[in-house]
Amino acid sequence: MAYDLIVIGSGPGGYVCAIKAAQLGLKTAVVEKRATYGGTCLNIGCIPSKALLHASEMYAHAAHGMDALGIEGLQPKLNLEKMMAHKDATVKANVDGVAFLFKKNKIDGIQGTGKVLGQGKVSVTNDKGEEQILESKYIVIATGSDVAGIPGVPVEIDEKVIISSTGGIALDKVPNHLVVVGGGVIGLELGSVWSRLGAKVTVVEYLDTILGGMDGEVSKQFQRMLAKQGMDFKLGAKVTAVEKSGAGAKVTYEPVKGGEAATIDADVVLIATGRKPFTDKLGLADAGVVMTRNGGIEIDNHFQTSVQGIYAIGDVVRGPMLAHKAEDEGVAVAEILAGQAGHVNYDVIPGVVYTQPEVASVGKTEEELKAAGVAYKVGKFPFTANGRARAMQVTDGFVKILSDKDTDRVLGGHIVGFGAGEMIHEIAVLMEFSGSAEDLGRTCHAHPTMSEAVKEAALAAFFKPIHM
Repeated sequence: MAYDLIVIGSGPGGYVCAIKAAQLGLKTAVVEKRATYGGTCLNIGCIPSKALLHASEMYAHAAHGMDALGIEGLQPKLNLEKMMAHKDATVKANVDGVAFLFKKNKIDGIQGTGKVLGQGKVSVTNDKGEEQILESKYIVIATGSDVAGIPGVPVEIDEKVIISSTGGIALDKVPNHLVVVGGGVIGLELGSVWSRLGAKVTVVEYLDTILGGMDGEVSKQFQRMLAKQGMDFKLGAKVTAVEKSGAGAKVTYEPVKGGEAATIDADVVLIATGRKPFTDKLGLADAGVVMTRNGGIEIDNHFQTSVQGIYAIGDVVRGPMLAHKAEDEGVAVAEILAGQAGHVNYDVIPGVVYTQPEVASVGKTEEELKAAGVAYKVGKFPFTANGRARAMQVTDGFVKILSDKDTDRVLGGHIVGFGAGEMIHEIAVLMEFSGSAEDLGRTCHAHPTMSEAVKEAALAAFFKPIHM
Protein backbone atom coordinates (compact mmCIF):
# COMPACT_ATOMS: atom_id res chain seq x y z
CA MET A 1 0.00 0.00 0.00
CA ALA A 2 1.29 3.47 -0.87
CA TYR A 3 1.17 6.37 1.58
CA ASP A 4 1.91 10.07 1.51
CA LEU A 5 3.83 9.73 4.77
CA ILE A 6 5.28 6.90 6.84
CA VAL A 7 6.51 7.81 10.32
CA ILE A 8 8.90 5.39 12.01
CA GLY A 9 8.40 5.66 15.76
CA SER A 10 5.30 6.67 17.74
CA GLY A 11 6.82 8.71 20.56
CA PRO A 12 5.73 12.34 21.08
CA GLY A 13 7.53 13.47 17.93
CA GLY A 14 6.27 10.63 15.76
CA TYR A 15 2.66 10.43 16.85
CA VAL A 16 2.19 14.22 16.82
CA CYS A 17 3.74 14.40 13.35
CA ALA A 18 1.40 11.67 12.12
CA ILE A 19 -1.71 13.30 13.58
CA LYS A 20 -0.85 16.74 12.19
CA ALA A 21 -0.09 15.25 8.77
CA ALA A 22 -3.40 13.39 8.75
CA GLN A 23 -5.23 16.57 9.77
CA LEU A 24 -3.62 18.31 6.79
CA GLY A 25 -4.88 15.63 4.41
CA LEU A 26 -1.88 13.31 4.03
CA LYS A 27 -2.50 9.55 3.98
CA THR A 28 -0.35 8.49 6.91
CA ALA A 29 1.01 5.34 8.55
CA VAL A 30 3.07 4.89 11.70
CA VAL A 31 5.50 2.01 12.24
CA GLU A 32 6.03 1.08 15.89
CA LYS A 33 8.04 -1.84 17.29
CA ARG A 34 6.38 -1.75 20.73
CA ALA A 35 3.03 -3.37 21.43
CA THR A 36 1.74 0.07 22.47
CA TYR A 37 2.17 3.55 21.05
CA GLY A 38 3.82 6.51 22.76
CA GLY A 39 7.49 5.58 22.66
CA THR A 40 9.83 5.85 25.64
CA CYS A 41 8.06 8.96 26.94
CA LEU A 42 4.60 7.51 27.46
CA ASN A 43 5.60 3.91 28.20
CA ILE A 44 8.73 4.04 30.37
CA GLY A 45 9.80 7.69 30.64
CA CYS A 46 8.04 11.02 31.12
CA ILE A 47 4.57 9.80 32.02
CA PRO A 48 5.28 6.94 34.46
CA SER A 49 8.02 8.91 36.20
CA LYS A 50 5.65 11.83 36.76
CA ALA A 51 3.05 9.48 38.21
CA LEU A 52 5.62 8.22 40.72
CA LEU A 53 6.93 11.71 41.43
CA HIS A 54 3.42 12.90 42.30
CA ALA A 55 2.56 9.83 44.37
CA SER A 56 5.83 9.93 46.31
CA GLU A 57 5.41 13.66 46.88
CA MET A 58 1.94 13.07 48.37
CA TYR A 59 3.37 10.35 50.60
CA ALA A 60 6.20 12.57 51.85
CA HIS A 61 3.87 15.51 52.40
CA ALA A 62 1.42 13.40 54.39
CA ALA A 63 4.27 12.07 56.52
CA HIS A 64 6.13 15.32 57.14
CA GLY A 65 4.26 18.36 55.87
CA MET A 66 0.83 18.38 57.47
CA ASP A 67 1.45 18.90 61.17
CA ALA A 68 2.30 22.60 60.80
CA LEU A 69 -1.02 23.12 59.06
CA GLY A 70 -2.93 21.77 62.05
CA ILE A 71 -3.53 18.34 60.53
CA GLU A 72 -2.14 15.94 63.10
CA GLY A 73 -1.85 12.22 63.64
CA LEU A 74 -1.21 11.17 60.04
CA GLN A 75 0.94 8.06 59.79
CA PRO A 76 0.89 7.07 56.12
CA LYS A 77 1.81 3.53 55.18
CA LEU A 78 3.54 2.89 51.86
CA ASN A 79 1.88 0.36 49.57
CA LEU A 80 4.45 0.30 46.77
CA GLU A 81 2.51 -2.25 44.74
CA LYS A 82 -0.52 0.04 44.70
CA MET A 83 1.64 3.05 43.82
CA MET A 84 3.07 1.12 40.87
CA ALA A 85 -0.48 0.18 39.83
CA HIS A 86 -1.33 3.89 39.71
CA LYS A 87 1.72 4.42 37.49
CA ASP A 88 0.69 1.56 35.19
CA ALA A 89 -2.90 2.82 34.95
CA THR A 90 -1.62 6.29 34.03
CA VAL A 91 0.56 4.80 31.28
CA LYS A 92 -2.32 2.72 29.90
CA ALA A 93 -4.66 5.71 29.76
CA ASN A 94 -2.09 7.70 27.79
CA VAL A 95 -1.05 5.02 25.30
CA ASP A 96 -4.70 4.07 24.74
CA GLY A 97 -5.33 7.75 24.07
CA VAL A 98 -2.76 7.77 21.27
CA ALA A 99 -4.32 4.65 19.73
CA PHE A 100 -7.71 6.42 19.82
CA LEU A 101 -6.26 9.50 18.11
CA PHE A 102 -4.77 7.33 15.36
CA LYS A 103 -8.15 5.75 14.75
CA LYS A 104 -9.92 9.12 14.86
CA ASN A 105 -7.53 10.57 12.28
CA LYS A 106 -7.56 7.44 10.06
CA ILE A 107 -3.86 6.73 10.61
CA ASP A 108 -2.67 3.18 9.93
CA GLY A 109 -0.69 1.80 12.86
CA ILE A 110 1.70 -0.94 11.76
CA GLN A 111 3.34 -3.06 14.45
CA GLY A 112 6.91 -4.15 13.77
CA THR A 113 10.49 -3.00 13.37
CA GLY A 114 10.97 -0.48 10.59
CA LYS A 115 13.94 -0.21 8.26
CA VAL A 116 14.57 2.40 5.58
CA LEU A 117 15.33 0.74 2.25
CA GLY A 118 15.91 3.98 0.42
CA GLN A 119 13.91 6.85 -0.97
CA GLY A 120 10.20 6.08 -0.56
CA LYS A 121 10.54 2.52 0.78
CA VAL A 122 10.26 1.09 4.29
CA SER A 123 10.35 -2.55 5.35
CA VAL A 124 8.49 -3.67 8.48
CA THR A 125 9.30 -6.94 10.22
CA ASN A 126 6.86 -8.20 12.85
CA ASP A 127 7.65 -10.36 15.89
CA LYS A 128 7.10 -13.50 13.81
CA GLY A 129 9.84 -12.47 11.40
CA GLU A 130 7.38 -11.68 8.62
CA GLU A 131 8.38 -8.74 6.43
CA GLN A 132 6.29 -6.35 4.37
CA ILE A 133 7.41 -3.51 2.13
CA LEU A 134 5.63 -0.16 2.32
CA GLU A 135 5.90 2.70 -0.14
CA SER A 136 5.51 6.36 0.66
CA LYS A 137 6.19 9.77 -0.86
CA TYR A 138 7.77 10.88 2.43
CA ILE A 139 9.43 9.14 5.39
CA VAL A 140 9.96 10.68 8.83
CA ILE A 141 12.36 9.02 11.26
CA ALA A 142 11.26 9.60 14.86
CA THR A 143 12.83 6.70 16.70
CA GLY A 144 13.90 8.64 19.79
CA SER A 145 16.79 7.76 22.07
CA ASP A 146 18.17 5.05 24.33
CA VAL A 147 20.22 4.86 27.53
CA ALA A 148 23.77 6.06 26.85
CA GLY A 149 25.65 4.28 29.63
CA ILE A 150 28.89 5.56 31.15
CA PRO A 151 31.50 6.58 28.54
CA GLY A 152 34.47 4.21 28.66
CA VAL A 153 33.06 2.13 31.54
CA PRO A 154 31.47 -1.26 30.77
CA VAL A 155 28.27 -1.68 32.78
CA GLU A 156 25.88 -4.63 32.72
CA ILE A 157 22.38 -3.29 33.32
CA ASP A 158 20.04 -5.99 34.64
CA GLU A 159 17.23 -3.60 35.68
CA LYS A 160 17.21 -5.19 39.15
CA VAL A 161 20.45 -4.14 40.88
CA ILE A 162 22.15 -2.07 38.19
CA ILE A 163 19.33 -0.21 36.51
CA SER A 164 18.51 2.40 33.90
CA SER A 165 15.54 4.72 34.09
CA THR A 166 13.43 1.76 32.90
CA GLY A 167 14.22 -0.16 36.08
CA GLY A 168 14.05 3.05 38.09
CA ILE A 169 10.28 3.22 37.64
CA ALA A 170 9.69 -0.46 38.39
CA LEU A 171 11.54 -1.50 41.58
CA ASP A 172 9.54 -3.92 43.73
CA LYS A 173 10.91 -2.56 47.01
CA VAL A 174 12.52 0.59 48.33
CA PRO A 175 16.33 0.19 48.38
CA ASN A 176 18.18 1.06 51.56
CA HIS A 177 20.84 2.87 49.53
CA LEU A 178 20.41 4.03 45.96
CA VAL A 179 23.45 5.39 44.16
CA VAL A 180 22.64 7.53 41.15
CA VAL A 181 25.37 7.94 38.54
CA GLY A 182 24.61 11.26 36.88
CA GLY A 183 23.26 14.50 38.32
CA GLY A 184 21.02 15.41 35.41
CA VAL A 185 17.24 15.60 35.15
CA ILE A 186 16.53 11.84 35.07
CA GLY A 187 18.85 11.02 37.96
CA LEU A 188 17.51 13.78 40.20
CA GLU A 189 13.86 13.02 39.44
CA LEU A 190 14.11 9.27 40.08
CA GLY A 191 16.47 9.88 43.00
CA SER A 192 13.80 12.14 44.49
CA VAL A 193 11.13 9.45 44.14
CA TRP A 194 13.08 6.84 46.09
CA SER A 195 14.44 9.35 48.58
CA ARG A 196 10.89 10.36 49.52
CA LEU A 197 9.94 6.73 49.91
CA GLY A 198 12.75 6.12 52.38
CA ALA A 199 15.96 5.33 50.48
CA LYS A 200 19.30 6.93 51.20
CA VAL A 201 20.29 8.52 47.89
CA THR A 202 23.83 9.39 46.80
CA VAL A 203 24.37 11.19 43.49
CA VAL A 204 27.76 10.85 41.79
CA GLU A 205 28.29 13.52 39.11
CA TYR A 206 31.28 14.12 36.83
CA LEU A 207 30.77 17.90 36.69
CA ASP A 208 31.19 20.30 39.60
CA THR A 209 27.47 21.18 39.41
CA ILE A 210 24.21 19.32 38.96
CA LEU A 211 21.84 19.88 36.03
CA GLY A 212 24.61 20.48 33.49
CA GLY A 213 23.70 23.48 31.34
CA MET A 214 21.17 25.02 33.72
CA ASP A 215 21.75 28.53 35.07
CA GLY A 216 24.61 28.34 37.58
CA GLU A 217 22.84 30.19 40.39
CA VAL A 218 19.79 27.97 39.97
CA SER A 219 21.93 24.84 40.06
CA LYS A 220 23.76 25.81 43.27
CA GLN A 221 20.65 26.80 45.20
CA PHE A 222 18.74 23.77 43.98
CA GLN A 223 21.51 21.43 45.10
CA ARG A 224 21.34 22.93 48.59
CA MET A 225 17.59 22.31 48.65
CA LEU A 226 18.02 18.65 47.66
CA ALA A 227 20.81 18.21 50.22
CA LYS A 228 18.46 19.60 52.88
CA GLN A 229 15.99 16.89 51.85
CA GLY A 230 18.66 14.27 52.56
CA MET A 231 20.27 13.62 49.19
CA ASP A 232 24.07 13.31 49.23
CA PHE A 233 26.26 14.57 46.37
CA LYS A 234 29.70 13.56 45.13
CA LEU A 235 30.54 16.22 42.55
CA GLY A 236 33.58 16.39 40.29
CA ALA A 237 33.64 12.60 40.54
CA LYS A 238 34.52 10.28 37.67
CA VAL A 239 32.96 6.81 37.93
CA THR A 240 35.49 4.16 36.90
CA ALA A 241 33.54 0.97 37.70
CA VAL A 242 30.06 -0.27 38.55
CA GLU A 243 30.00 -3.93 39.57
CA LYS A 244 27.65 -6.31 41.31
CA SER A 245 28.72 -7.30 44.79
CA GLY A 246 26.73 -9.86 46.75
CA ALA A 247 23.07 -8.82 46.71
CA GLY A 248 24.01 -5.25 45.78
CA ALA A 249 26.66 -3.38 43.86
CA LYS A 250 29.77 -1.25 44.26
CA VAL A 251 30.44 2.08 42.56
CA THR A 252 34.07 3.16 42.28
CA TYR A 253 34.91 6.76 41.50
CA GLU A 254 37.86 9.13 41.64
CA PRO A 255 38.11 12.94 41.73
CA VAL A 256 38.16 14.43 38.23
CA LYS A 257 40.92 16.81 39.31
CA GLY A 258 43.01 13.94 40.66
CA GLY A 259 43.16 12.05 43.93
CA GLU A 260 42.48 8.70 45.50
CA ALA A 261 39.65 6.45 44.33
CA ALA A 262 36.71 5.68 46.63
CA THR A 263 34.03 2.99 46.61
CA ILE A 264 30.37 3.22 47.60
CA ASP A 265 28.28 0.17 48.49
CA ALA A 266 24.71 0.27 47.20
CA ASP A 267 21.61 -1.89 47.10
CA VAL A 268 20.73 -0.44 43.69
CA VAL A 269 22.71 1.67 41.21
CA LEU A 270 20.85 3.88 38.75
CA ILE A 271 22.78 4.73 35.58
CA ALA A 272 21.49 8.16 34.57
CA THR A 273 24.30 9.58 32.46
CA GLY A 274 22.16 10.70 29.54
CA ARG A 275 20.73 9.26 26.36
CA LYS A 276 21.91 8.64 22.80
CA PRO A 277 20.05 8.70 19.46
CA PHE A 278 18.37 5.40 18.63
CA THR A 279 19.34 4.81 15.01
CA ASP A 280 20.72 1.24 15.05
CA LYS A 281 19.36 -1.26 12.52
CA LEU A 282 17.35 1.37 10.66
CA GLY A 283 19.41 0.84 7.49
CA LEU A 284 20.24 4.52 7.29
CA ALA A 285 23.85 4.22 6.13
CA ASP A 286 22.88 1.77 3.37
CA ALA A 287 20.12 4.16 2.34
CA GLY A 288 22.66 6.96 1.98
CA VAL A 289 21.57 9.00 5.01
CA VAL A 290 24.47 11.04 6.44
CA MET A 291 24.96 10.51 10.19
CA THR A 292 26.58 12.59 12.93
CA ARG A 293 29.51 11.52 15.10
CA ASN A 294 27.25 10.57 18.00
CA GLY A 295 25.02 8.35 15.87
CA GLY A 296 22.42 11.00 15.20
CA ILE A 297 21.04 12.07 11.83
CA GLU A 298 22.18 15.12 9.89
CA ILE A 299 19.30 17.33 8.71
CA ASP A 300 18.94 20.64 6.91
CA ASN A 301 16.91 23.59 8.18
CA HIS A 302 13.73 21.91 6.95
CA PHE A 303 14.38 18.60 8.76
CA GLN A 304 15.31 16.77 5.55
CA THR A 305 18.20 14.31 5.60
CA SER A 306 20.80 13.92 2.86
CA VAL A 307 18.28 11.74 1.00
CA GLN A 308 15.39 13.57 -0.63
CA GLY A 309 12.05 12.67 0.89
CA ILE A 310 13.53 11.27 4.12
CA TYR A 311 13.17 13.50 7.18
CA ALA A 312 14.10 13.17 10.85
CA ILE A 313 12.93 14.78 14.11
CA GLY A 314 13.26 14.52 17.88
CA ASP A 315 16.04 12.85 19.80
CA VAL A 316 17.75 11.51 16.66
CA VAL A 317 18.57 15.03 15.47
CA ARG A 318 20.35 18.03 16.96
CA GLY A 319 18.96 19.97 19.88
CA PRO A 320 17.74 19.09 23.37
CA MET A 321 16.27 15.63 23.90
CA LEU A 322 12.87 16.84 25.05
CA ALA A 323 9.45 15.42 24.19
CA HIS A 324 7.92 18.84 23.53
CA LYS A 325 10.79 19.82 21.23
CA ALA A 326 10.10 16.64 19.25
CA GLU A 327 6.38 17.47 19.14
CA ASP A 328 7.03 20.94 17.73
CA GLU A 329 9.35 19.44 15.12
CA GLY A 330 6.70 16.86 14.24
CA VAL A 331 4.14 19.59 13.61
CA ALA A 332 6.65 21.64 11.60
CA VAL A 333 7.58 18.69 9.35
CA ALA A 334 3.94 17.82 8.72
CA GLU A 335 3.23 21.42 7.74
CA ILE A 336 6.26 21.51 5.42
CA LEU A 337 5.19 18.28 3.71
CA ALA A 338 1.70 19.71 3.25
CA GLY A 339 3.13 22.78 1.53
CA GLN A 340 3.02 25.12 4.51
CA ALA A 341 5.82 27.00 6.30
CA GLY A 342 6.45 24.95 9.45
CA HIS A 343 9.22 26.06 11.78
CA VAL A 344 10.46 25.71 15.37
CA ASN A 345 11.78 28.55 17.53
CA TYR A 346 14.67 26.84 19.31
CA ASP A 347 15.30 29.92 21.44
CA VAL A 348 12.03 29.35 23.29
CA ILE A 349 11.95 25.71 24.40
CA PRO A 350 11.30 25.37 28.14
CA GLY A 351 12.89 22.68 30.25
CA VAL A 352 11.52 21.39 33.55
CA VAL A 353 12.87 19.22 36.37
CA TYR A 354 9.86 17.68 38.13
CA THR A 355 11.36 17.40 41.58
CA GLN A 356 10.04 19.27 44.61
CA PRO A 357 10.61 22.11 44.31
CA GLU A 358 10.50 22.11 40.54
CA VAL A 359 13.10 23.77 38.36
CA ALA A 360 12.07 25.41 35.08
CA SER A 361 14.05 27.31 32.51
CA VAL A 362 13.55 28.93 29.11
CA GLY A 363 15.97 30.87 26.92
CA LYS A 364 19.48 31.89 27.87
CA THR A 365 21.35 31.41 31.13
CA GLU A 366 23.64 34.04 32.62
CA GLU A 367 26.63 31.93 31.64
CA GLU A 368 25.51 31.80 28.01
CA LEU A 369 24.90 35.56 27.86
CA LYS A 370 28.33 36.27 29.36
CA ALA A 371 30.03 33.93 26.91
CA ALA A 372 28.26 35.62 23.99
CA GLY A 373 29.21 39.09 25.23
CA VAL A 374 25.59 40.22 25.58
CA ALA A 375 24.93 43.08 28.00
CA TYR A 376 22.01 42.08 30.19
CA LYS A 377 20.01 42.94 33.30
CA VAL A 378 18.94 40.54 36.05
CA GLY A 379 15.67 40.69 37.97
CA LYS A 380 15.07 38.28 40.87
CA PHE A 381 12.28 37.76 43.34
CA PRO A 382 12.17 35.12 46.14
CA PHE A 383 9.09 33.11 47.01
CA THR A 384 9.71 33.99 50.67
CA ALA A 385 8.21 37.38 49.80
CA ASN A 386 5.16 35.91 48.05
CA GLY A 387 1.92 35.73 50.05
CA ARG A 388 0.50 32.62 48.36
CA ALA A 389 3.79 30.77 48.82
CA ARG A 390 3.74 31.59 52.54
CA ALA A 391 0.17 30.38 52.87
CA MET A 392 1.05 27.09 51.18
CA GLN A 393 4.40 26.70 53.00
CA VAL A 394 6.30 26.53 49.70
CA THR A 395 8.66 29.48 50.08
CA ASP A 396 11.79 27.71 48.79
CA GLY A 397 13.16 29.17 45.58
CA PHE A 398 12.99 32.25 43.39
CA VAL A 399 12.24 33.63 39.93
CA LYS A 400 15.00 35.08 37.78
CA ILE A 401 14.46 37.14 34.63
CA LEU A 402 17.27 38.05 32.22
CA SER A 403 16.67 40.91 29.80
CA ASP A 404 18.71 42.82 27.23
CA LYS A 405 20.34 45.84 28.86
CA ASP A 406 19.55 48.15 25.94
CA THR A 407 16.19 46.94 24.61
CA ASP A 408 14.70 45.30 27.76
CA ARG A 409 13.73 42.28 25.64
CA VAL A 410 13.50 39.17 27.83
CA LEU A 411 16.27 36.72 26.90
CA GLY A 412 15.74 34.04 29.55
CA GLY A 413 13.70 33.03 32.56
CA HIS A 414 14.56 30.63 35.38
CA ILE A 415 12.36 29.47 38.24
CA VAL A 416 13.05 27.26 41.25
CA GLY A 417 9.92 26.67 43.26
CA PHE A 418 6.59 24.94 43.71
CA GLY A 419 4.78 24.80 40.35
CA ALA A 420 7.74 26.23 38.41
CA GLY A 421 6.93 23.99 35.44
CA GLU A 422 3.55 25.68 35.05
CA MET A 423 4.73 29.24 35.71
CA ILE A 424 7.53 29.14 33.13
CA HIS A 425 5.10 29.31 30.22
CA GLU A 426 4.10 32.95 30.62
CA ILE A 427 7.78 33.79 30.17
CA ALA A 428 7.91 31.50 27.12
CA VAL A 429 4.86 33.17 25.55
CA LEU A 430 6.34 36.60 26.23
CA MET A 431 9.62 35.59 24.59
CA GLU A 432 7.80 34.10 21.59
CA PHE A 433 6.44 37.57 20.91
CA SER A 434 9.76 39.31 21.73
CA GLY A 435 8.28 40.94 24.81
CA SER A 436 10.13 43.08 27.32
CA ALA A 437 10.54 42.81 31.08
CA GLU A 438 8.41 45.97 31.33
CA ASP A 439 5.64 44.27 29.31
CA LEU A 440 5.58 41.37 31.76
CA GLY A 441 5.91 43.58 34.83
CA ARG A 442 2.99 45.75 33.72
CA THR A 443 0.71 42.78 33.00
CA CYS A 444 -1.91 42.41 35.74
CA HIS A 445 -1.48 39.18 37.73
CA ALA A 446 -4.14 37.75 40.02
CA HIS A 447 -3.52 38.11 43.75
CA PRO A 448 -2.59 36.04 45.65
CA THR A 449 -0.79 33.70 43.26
CA MET A 450 2.67 32.21 42.96
CA SER A 451 2.86 33.80 39.51
CA GLU A 452 3.08 37.24 41.09
CA ALA A 453 6.72 36.36 41.77
CA VAL A 454 7.25 36.21 37.99
CA LYS A 455 5.76 39.68 37.64
CA GLU A 456 7.94 40.99 40.47
CA ALA A 457 11.10 39.51 38.94
CA ALA A 458 10.22 41.23 35.66
CA LEU A 459 9.72 44.51 37.50
CA ALA A 460 13.10 43.97 39.17
CA ALA A 461 14.74 43.54 35.75
CA PHE A 462 13.01 46.63 34.35
CA PHE A 463 13.26 48.96 37.36
CA LYS A 464 12.43 47.84 40.92
CA PRO A 465 10.10 45.24 42.46
CA ILE A 466 7.19 46.43 44.57
CA HIS A 467 7.12 43.82 47.34
CA MET A 468 10.77 43.68 48.27
